[in-house]
Amino acid sequence: MTSPLAHKPILTGSRIELRPFDAEAIDAMIEILQEPEVLIKTGTVHSRSTETHPFDEAKTREWYSRRNEKKNRLDLAIFALDQQKYVGEVAFNEYDPDNGSVNYRIAIGQAGQNKGYGTEATKLLVDYGFEKLDLHRIELEVLDFNERAKHVYTSCGFVPEGRRREAFLIDGEYHDAVLKAVLRSDWEAARSVAGHLTLDLKRVEI
Repeated sequence: MTSPLAHKPILTGSRIELRPFDAEAIDAMIEILQEPEVLIKTGTVHSRSTETHPFDEAKTREWYSRRNEKKNRLDLAIFALDQQKYVGEVAFNEYDPDNGSVNYRIAIGQAGQNKGYGTEATKLLVDYGFEKLDLHRIELEVLDFNERAKHVYTSCGFVPEGRRREAFLIDGEYHDAVLKAVLRSDWEAARSVAGHLTLDLKRVEI
């Protein structure tokens, strides 16, 4: 049976588009993944000092060149429509078809931060996961100090479920990984409320 994640869609929002990786998107990620804060907040490295994690461009470029071939995960690049450039990536990985669950990841470079791209990208992929992939659960981890990301995830329906205490050592200090997830039932309830609010607003306008 072919995994539903084998298909790499184009998902279009009001400000961004999620696209399969091409050469331009790979070039953008090569630059983004050399930004220390991006690596820290995604838990990729343990220090903001670039001397502790030399960047291997050839290996990274080869890894991204194979994203569209992967059948058990979905990687899409975030294209900012207003800037006409790639600013990051989203991914569904750790796919568990027996339980209908995936893990969600996102990384956005400095040029794409504080513009609402992350919120829209997350909502687009979550909607796709429940509407097209028939998922039951989408989960993630976020470092305890990443307040902006925690706010974004909450606004997209993710509910705190617990934490892995002192799971990441960064610049000599241990940090918790906060566990959050959104279930199909959470997503359906939120859409129902949004639909009722829209109807109520239309009645007011009339």
